[in-house]
Amino acid sequence: MELKTARLTLLIDPAKKAAFERLCALQDLTPSQVVRQMIRDYLAQHGVSYVPSGLPAAKAPAAPRKPRATKGAARR
Repeated sequence: MELKTARLTLLIDPAKKAAFERLCALQDLTPSQVVRQMIRDYLAQHGVSYVPSGLPAAKAPAAPRKPRATKGAARR
């Protein structure tokens, strides 16, 4: 299980927060669960890999990586 010890604080419109919380409740999810899933999806979409805290490196799932452009290719 991942360790959940880091905090992310953000400011949003109160009406948007209330609508988000209502939708989460209708889906029987907490807002934190939904935000964590969105972050995982965003990282995967951009090919960013990480080792979840609490998991040994050998057991951590690897996200696909995007090929990087070489310096020579960027100058052409």
